[in-house]
Amino acid sequence: MTLRRSAIALAASAVLCAAAAPAALADSPSPSASPVLPSGLYGKKDPQYDGVWRQSLALIAQDATGVRPATKAVDWLTGQQCAGGGFTSFRADVTKPCGEKDLLDTNATASAVQALAALGGHDAAVHKGAGWLKSVAGKDGGWSYNPGGTSDANSTSVVIGALAAAGEPTAKAKRALVALSIPCDAKEGGGGFAYQPDKKSGKLYANADATGAAVLGTLGAGLAPRPGGKDVGGTGCLNASTPAQAAHNGATYLAGATAGKAYLKSAMPGAEDQPDYGNTADAVTALGADGLTAQARQPLAWLEQHTAGWAAQSGPAAYAQLIFAARANGVDPHDFGGADLVGQLNATGPAPAASAKTADAKKDSDSSGISVWWIVGVGLVAGIGIGFLLSMRGRKRQA
Repeated sequence: MTLRRSAIALAASAVLCAAAAPAALADSPSPSASPVLPSGLYGKKDPQYDGVWRQSLALIAQDATGVRPATKAVDWLTGQQCAGGGFTSFRADVTKPCGEKDLLDTNATASAVQALAALGGHDAAVHKGAGWLKSVAGKDGGWSYNPGGTSDANSTSVVIGALAAAGEPTAKAKRALVALSIPCDAKEGGGGFAYQPDKKSGKLYANADATGAAVLGTLGAGLAPRPGGKDVGGTGCLNASTPAQAAHNGATYLAGATAGKAYLKSAMPGAEDQPDYGNTADAVTALGADGLTAQARQPLAWLEQHTAGWAAQSGPAAYAQLIFAARANGVDPHDFGGADLVGQLNATGPAPAASAKTADAKKDSDSSGISVWWIVGVGLVAGIGIGFLLSMRGRKRQA
């Protein structure tokens, strides 16, 4: 998805569609004025519904690939936090304190906490954010997108990543996720996760989007997981009684869902039968995090071949999702089907302060200088003259 997993995408699309209707019927053919975007923000689209989310994903992806973000990009994110620790999707005027009209949400808060924890140096903001998240947990130990609702797999998973990053316990939250996993012997969707229990029947129906998120949540991983150790369970569905077993089953479900066509189809209401690039990227990330890298190869190759246009149109969050998918499967995001995802992400916002390549080059230069003077000293003692050896080595940036 271009903005967020199911919860934010559905909410944002509904609001956007409602907002677009009057514009389409307006008498004036003049296009609406483009919003004035903060200079520290990544992406060029209106940030009203995803500003904090896309900024957080961009910063997480940069940090995961050795890029030090621009100071103003980090400052923009920290400036979005409300006094109580929570975040809204976007606050245009941060000089005013948060009020009742500022709808705090768990997804924005959890992604921001993950970003600030990864960057380091923001302990106060991280712990305030984690404290707010704990304060709005449901009785079952899970979270909904907006506080007070029924817990859902997506929100609970991203909050688990935030709490883990803040050093907080996550056992109860993981149990809430396991409760949303579907038994292996179910007629449909065995091993997958439901977004929420069906409101009328209470039954669980497998949802690939929720499953991708829940695999990371039950593993206790954040949005940018490293490759997992080989899953010795293969692709067999287990009688899940632990979070790790539920994660395995979820990954197995995703392996089956992406086999053949190699991509997931859009599940958005009213959407045409078309690939869902974002959910496919999330599924590939989950497969890699669980250690099913062999099962991830086909959908990962499909992403390399077909997502350039989607990412360019969707912006920083999409580039971040692809970076996460590549990294979780040991693939260099600087050479993703011939594209440099990190460079493309960086180009959507303020120029980074430094990158791994820049830092390595400086380190090499400094160490090279030390070796020069050592050679000079040896030369003087031996009486064989003075020579200067200058070497610059560029190291390949590693994800």
